Amino acid sequence: MKADFAPTERQRWMQVLARAGDALAGYESELGGVPYQCIRKPETGMAMVRGRTGGTGQAFNLGEMTVTRCVVQLQDGRAGYSYIAGRNKRHAELAALADALLLGDEKAKLMQSVIEPLARSQQQARLGSQAQVAASKVDFFTLLRGENE
Repeated sequence: MKADFAPTERQRWMQVLARAGDALAGYESELGGVPYQCIRKPETGMAMVRGRTGGTGQAFNLGEMTVTRCVVQLQDGRAGYSYIAGRNKRHAELAALADALLLGDEKAKLMQSVIEPLARSQQQARLGSQAQVAASKVDFFTLLRGENE
């Protein structure tokens, strides 16, 4: 049974930042100029991915995937975290910096200038991909030929 889950605001922006990929570098000027230090420099490792048969069945280990994590701290003490799929260390650092900034007074400005545009472009990409898949959908059916009556 699928649980109803509404992500919190922070979970939502973390999802957008994690999925941003190289597009996040385009918003570096919005994030830049704020002094910070890396508490945990971007480092790459592996994480176990778990799956469920049919999405609801018994959980099983599907395999491992590469992840990069980073933790930054601003001068005022706010800490930002990121875990991203893949090996892009700059992406992980920018996502952690954005997370830290979004926890403060800059939140409204950054939500409007960074998170919302990224979320819109990700949604458009998702819709484009879904349309492409839907166009190639094949409906299979069985004809009764009369010999199996």
